[in-house]
Amino acid sequence: MEQSVPVVWITGASSGIGEALAKGYSAKGAEVILSSRNRAELERVRSQCAHPLSCHVVPLDLADPASLDLAAKTVLEKFGHVDILVNNGGISQRSLVAETPMEIDRKIMQVDYFSGVQLAKAVLPSMIARGKGHFVVVSSIVGVFGFPQRSAYSAAKHALHGFYETLRAENSQHGIRVTVVCPGRILTNVSKHALMANGQEYGIMDHAQANGISAETCARRIMKGVRRNKKEMYVCRIDVLMVYFRRYFPPLYYHLASRVKPN
Repeated sequence: MEQSVPVVWITGASSGIGEALAKGYSAKGAEVILSSRNRAELERVRSQCAHPLSCHVVPLDLADPASLDLAAKTVLEKFGHVDILVNNGGISQRSLVAETPMEIDRKIMQVDYFSGVQLAKAVLPSMIARGKGHFVVVSSIVGVFGFPQRSAYSAAKHALHGFYETLRAENSQHGIRVTVVCPGRILTNVSKHALMANGQEYGIMDHAQANGISAETCARRIMKGVRRNKKEMYVCRIDVLMVYFRRYFPPLYYHLASRVKPN
């Protein structure tokens, strides 16, 4: 008998937007699969969810393809399918193109792009077989325009848009849905964990990040967008203006982007 309770798998669930989504979906009664590298933090999130017994910790490392294969195998063997896959885990960047070695570019592309593609391909066949499934992809507003010191991060987020728009077009007749979320400044530790050119974490909370939208508010908006089958959505304040400047007033966007000072 098919399980009626939705199975929601969230990467990057140990903090920030992922943690808030885990708690939000648990409160709605879903079976929630929590994934990230940090098992201890995942267990903390699980204990704080509305229904801890319906939350399941499956650690993985987005930088390690073998770890992703094992996690997908574990999830599919236990549940048989995933109703909603939230590809949220990722890493940002704070380094200039001219100073960033290729190994940093490759690491960010693996974590922010290839990991999500790998997990999507792992669960897609079972979604097609069931005639339904929803991919929720946490991109960024810099997934629709370039921004200084975010070259690999922006490139990875741009790539997500191309991949998932294609996935949606190929599989809409199978009941597969895709929601690409473009957050702006959200109050999380993403800037603190961003990679610098030397491979170390940036370690600083950006001022704009510190004054950003709360992760809980962001999660509520995402869940609402998923219910409404939004194709693409922005969770931003005034920073969304850069999206529209890039789209409708390119010269203004180019001028503003070129005036951003390196940290």
